[in-house]
Amino acid sequence: MVRLGIIGFGNIGKVHTDNIIGGKCPEIDLCAVCDLKEERRKEALEKKPDVAVFDDAEKMMDSGLIDAVLVAVPHYDHPKYAIMAIKKKLHVMIEKPAGVYTKQVLEMNEYAKNAGVKVGIMMNQRTNCIYRKMREIVKSGEMGAIKRTSWIITDWYRPSIYYQSGDWRATWAGEGGGVLLNQCPHNLDLWQWICGMPKVVEAKLHYGKWHDIEVEDDVTAYVEYENGATGTFITTTGDTPGTNRFEITLEWGKLICENNELTMWKTEMSEPEWSKTTENAFGAPSWVKTVVETDGQNTQHAGVLNAFAGAILRDEPMVAEGIEGILGLTISNAMHLSSWLGKPIEVAKLDHDLFYEELQKRINASSGKKKEAREAKVNMGDSFH
Repeated sequence: MVRLGIIGFGNIGKVHTDNIIGGKCPEIDLCAVCDLKEERRKEALEKKPDVAVFDDAEKMMDSGLIDAVLVAVPHYDHPKYAIMAIKKKLHVMIEKPAGVYTKQVLEMNEYAKNAGVKVGIMMNQRTNCIYRKMREIVKSGEMGAIKRTSWIITDWYRPSIYYQSGDWRATWAGEGGGVLLNQCPHNLDLWQWICGMPKVVEAKLHYGKWHDIEVEDDVTAYVEYENGATGTFITTTGDTPGTNRFEITLEWGKLICENNELTMWKTEMSEPEWSKTTENAFGAPSWVKTVVETDGQNTQHAGVLNAFAGAILRDEPMVAEGIEGILGLTISNAMHLSSWLGKPIEVAKLDHDLFYEELQKRINASSGKKKEAREAKVNMGDSFH
C-alpha cells in the first residue's frame, strides 16, 4: 500500500478522497490530510475518522505517516509543495496545472529529474479511451502527416456567480489566468500529446469580455507546426450551449472527436498523391467513414492514482510524468504572451523571464479580490475547475 497525504481539501481533494475510501484505488491508503481551514480538516475526519489532519504541509511531510503527497492547492503553490516533497524524498502527484508560469515549473522539473522518487501530474483526460485511440492512430502514421488541427472547446460555460465564489478567482494575483489556466490545461495537454508541440503561437485573448473579471474568458489562437501544418484553438467560458469538437486533418483523411465519439474518414489515396496524379480538376479521392472502436475504458482520476501507485510499488509507467506538465503550460504561457505583446511567439524560444515579468505587472495591478466575491454567500472550495 502507498500511504498518501493530500495537501488541500477543496473540491478536487475531496474527489480524490472519495475515490480512495470508495475502493477505487486499492493500493492507496489515505493516511493524512492538510488544509489551512479547520472546517475542512473536520470534514476530512468525518469522511475517514482515522486520517491524521494537519494545518501545516511540512509537518505532514515530516510526520512519517506518508510515502507520497497529492498537491491539490491553488495553482501558484503547485511547484512549491512539489519541490518540498521531492526534497524530503516523498513521491508526488501534482494536480493540474503544473504551475502558473514556466519559470517556476522548470525549476520544479530540475528537482523531479534527479529526485529518486516518482513525480506525476493529474492529466486524467489521458485515460479517456477516445483520446488514447486518437493518439494511437495519429502516432501510428497510418493516416500520414497532420495537415491541420482544430479544437473548439466552448462548453466550459460559467455564470458570474462562479467567479464571485472566492476572492482569488479570476484574478492575476489569486489564480494567474482565466480559462486557459483553469479550465483548459487538460485540453492543451491532450492537444500537444496527440498532435505534438506547435512551433509558433499567435493568440487573441479577451479579458473580462463576458464576465466582470481581470483574466481571459475568450480565446482564439492560431498555431503552426514544424512540418507546416496549422491549427486553431478556440475556448471561452461565455458560450452556452457550448461545443467540444476536436478535428485533425491528415494526408489520408480526418479524425473528429465530438459527443464522446471518435469518427474517421479514411481516403482511398493520400491527398498529396491524389493532387499530384489526378486528371479530374474537380475530383477528390473517395473515402470511407467509420466510428472508431475503442476499449471503452475511461478511468479518470482513479486511473491516474492507480498508475501512480503502480509506479511506486512496481516501477510501472504513470499516465503522465510530472515533467510533462510544462508542455501544455508552455502553450498557455505563449498564448498569453502573444496577446500581451501583440505578436507571434516561437514556442521553443519562449522567453520565460519575459513572461514572468509581464505576469508580475498584471499581478501588481490585480485587485486580488472583488466586491462581488466579498458579498457572495457561496463557498465552492479553492481547487476545482
